[in-house]
Amino acid sequence: MILFANLLERLVFTPGRLTKIALLRRYFDTAPDPDRGLALAAITGALKFPTAKAGLIRELAATRTDPVLFELSYDYVGDLAETVALIWPEKPSNAAPPLLSEVVDTLATAPKADLPYIVAGWLDASDASVRLALLKLITGGMRVGASGRLAKTALAELGSAISPDDIEEVWHGLTPPYAGLFAWIEGRGPKPDPLDAPVFRAPMLANPIEDADLTRMNTADYRAEWKWDGIRVQLVSTPGGRALYSRGAEDISATFPEILAAMNCHAVLDGELLVVRDGAVAPFSDLQQRLNRKTVTPKMQRDYPVQVRLYDMLFEGAEDIRPLPFDTRRARLERWFAASAPARMDLSAQIAFSSLDELAQLRFSARAASIEGLMLKRGDGAYVPGRPKGQWWKWKRDPLNIDAVLMYAQRGHGKRSSFYSDFTFGLWRGAELLPVGKAYFGFTDEELVMLDKFVRNNTTARFGPVREVAKSMVVEVAFDAVQRSPRHKSGVALRFPRISRIRTDKPAVEADQLETLISLIEGR
Repeated sequence: MILFANLLERLVFTPGRLTKIALLRRYFDTAPDPDRGLALAAITGALKFPTAKAGLIRELAATRTDPVLFELSYDYVGDLAETVALIWPEKPSNAAPPLLSEVVDTLATAPKADLPYIVAGWLDASDASVRLALLKLITGGMRVGASGRLAKTALAELGSAISPDDIEEVWHGLTPPYAGLFAWIEGRGPKPDPLDAPVFRAPMLANPIEDADLTRMNTADYRAEWKWDGIRVQLVSTPGGRALYSRGAEDISATFPEILAAMNCHAVLDGELLVVRDGAVAPFSDLQQRLNRKTVTPKMQRDYPVQVRLYDMLFEGAEDIRPLPFDTRRARLERWFAASAPARMDLSAQIAFSSLDELAQLRFSARAASIEGLMLKRGDGAYVPGRPKGQWWKWKRDPLNIDAVLMYAQRGHGKRSSFYSDFTFGLWRGAELLPVGKAYFGFTDEELVMLDKFVRNNTTARFGPVREVAKSMVVEVAFDAVQRSPRHKSGVALRFPRISRIRTDKPAVEADQLETLISLIEGR
């Protein structure tokens, strides 16, 4: 555990991506098996402990610390694992800190009733750094600034000719502690063969288009499609199984069982998951009702019917067609779709255009049709993982803006745990200020310091970790769309809100009225 704890601690306090990769690579190169494979599983979120939950940590803290002191400390630190690691009263112990493999095996197999005694013993035998690593394993939230993709990038650097995408394509056929994976990367064994397992393939991503890109573009080289406001998904159906993945490689099959049931084919398809009623795409807020659900009821499936709008094909049967030009892949997708007629799927229509001005007009009309904008794809381009420049462009409609009043703030997580960085803002309804959304990005580091200082100097009430502030600061909020929402007191919900500017020039009484925001609802 000591090596793993040192790794987590250094990752937390290391801001640079390349340095984080170097730290991970060094750990994977020097840590013994199976610990390095278990550490990889922890960072990628592949470790699950059904009987060890965050509630166990709270109960343990309650037995060893004053409850008022704990709540004050948790409020200040903002992270449960970090709070308990720091506040845990040290108790003399001759025991050595446990090995990472011992911790993982015990958390997976020990009876739930025995865990408080076992975990308390580990914490007593450890310093604050090891305690933090232990508690993060139990809570399941690393939050050390190292994503699964970053870990796979570091892992690939152990080999001479292996890329993170190569690892991604076998990843879902592997299980911790990944002995075969390390053997392949280090040249000691063959490449893991997922056989017919439904593995994820790294997706091709689009770059935001700028004015300079448009002026250089030969529009005849590109094909246009609408950019739909759903979530990107990959449908993988093989003789060995079926899986529905998000763009980030998360298996979301259980959340959308009706899509999985409709995948009666042998193919890998790329598309957008949408809620569709009577042929019309519903707002993203409807799709949010289905996301991250552990249990999906028949009523939820009826109320929020989903389907996938397909726009690319990666594999047809066992044939990898990603190296083929987009136009060829599209033709094969259309033939496959006509022959297969899959349920809960349709094709993303290609938009005919003759000039850049015509495209610009189509983009301008996207908001009225509740569409995010346009996608432009080179007709001769292969399907390449990552974000290759000049191949796929996203030309989103311009954001909407409101001037809102800061109302509440809460500490962030990870690197931002010492700052108030999660902000609730509101608009006026007459003389009443109603919250309309939350934002935790969009501002610069300098603006974050300014916002944090304002919260500390202008707090008027405390509600657990939340601070109510004097209603005097105006912020300009940019957002992509607004929809009606009966779940909110204001009756509206914003899509992708972010703080784009601090309006020190504007008094709070001149912030926007709620009616101004309601007037921006599409199709109202």
